[in-house]
Amino acid sequence: MGGLNLEVFKFGMYVMFPIGIMYYFGTNLDSRFSVPDFWPRAENANKIPLERDEIDAELQRLRARRLYLRDKRLAEQGGQQQPSEGRE
Repeated sequence: MGGLNLEVFKFGMYVMFPIGIMYYFGTNLDSRFSVPDFWPRAENANKIPLERDEIDAELQRLRARRLYLRDKRLAEQGGQQQPSEGRE
């Protein structure tokens, strides 16, 4: 293939390849290639608190969670250190 024939072939490929892909896969690509329940629902997603009361409630919740995890971690460390204190 040389010259004009090659150019006609390349032009045909450039035009027909996307058309062929669209014909093969169809028009409802959202239903064919989508993952069901991929995006979280609004009730499961994080909601940024905007009101002052909501912000205070969120800070109290985070503070309580942090203190609970700290107490839990200290209790576990305390349980692990007791046998070593008896050996010394």
